[in-house]
Amino acid sequence: MSGAAAGRMRAAVVTGPGRVEIAEIARPDPGPGQVRVRIEGCGVCASNLTPWAGPEWMQFPTEPGSLGHEGWGVVDAVGPGVAGLAEGDRVAALSYKSYAEYDIAEADAVVRLPESLAGQPFPGEPLGCAMNIFQRSGIEAGQTVAIVGIGFLGAILTRLATDAGARVIAISRRPFSLDVARSFGAAETIPMEDHGGIIERVRDLTGGTFCDRVIEAVGKQWPLDLAAELTRERGRLIVAGYHQDGPRQVNMWLWNWRGLDVINAHERDPGIYVQGIRAAVDAVASGRLDPAPLYTHRFPLDRLDAALDATRDRPDGFLKALVTP
Repeated sequence: MSGAAAGRMRAAVVTGPGRVEIAEIARPDPGPGQVRVRIEGCGVCASNLTPWAGPEWMQFPTEPGSLGHEGWGVVDAVGPGVAGLAEGDRVAALSYKSYAEYDIAEADAVVRLPESLAGQPFPGEPLGCAMNIFQRSGIEAGQTVAIVGIGFLGAILTRLATDAGARVIAISRRPFSLDVARSFGAAETIPMEDHGGIIERVRDLTGGTFCDRVIEAVGKQWPLDLAAELTRERGRLIVAGYHQDGPRQVNMWLWNWRGLDVINAHERDPGIYVQGIRAAVDAVASGRLDPAPLYTHRFPLDRLDAALDATRDRPDGFLKALVTP
């Protein structure tokens, strides 16, 4: 990082739909209650794709580093009033400009990583998201759980649900994703191709009762419709997909007739998010969860555009991209 010694850093700026540039800017200093993190890497989130496409509401250029919110790295400066963190601590941070060499985080949004995770990538935000969704799903031993959409999130939820003693039916579009679901413990896998065919297959697998829990992890209308159809009477439908591209319609007759509990499982309380990251640290450090096989593609910061395109296009073998400064 040649600019670091001079108080400068590199950061990605999205200048328009599908366009990114790397700017050299002043390295920020932490304020009271904040720390500065030298970023080792940042995961690429599918929620970036709508801004990347340039909808009417999107404003360009973005602030340097913006859209990057899955960062981890090493604390290299501590602001006034911070206790419990020190320079040199390796951390995951809930911060929002991590497509850069450095980012600023509130000290209470930073989770220290244990020595046992040294050298391992740790995108804390999506891992914490998965732990929180699992907690809100209320999955228990003996239940049948369908997971609609096996990407990074769906794969982790497959492992967590299986470890809890549930029988997981994984439904996804790509053969590669279904292979991943099986390796993460899914008892059954179904290609996400024919709406009616999927419903009949799940009906057969459940003796006609459908599933105690269904997690929708795609963020599109059809998978949401499908997920409701797969949820049993008095079952729980968990919306884990990020529905950011417009309004949705729901089959309220079905929801009402079956008496479904519907959980919108995306967390918005930063404190709860950090609890999820802490739970993820414990799960990975203990060996209960190994997300390493899910980090399938890595890109340098100056190829952020390629990382975003891969996240959109999902080439064969793709699940999760990481970007490193």
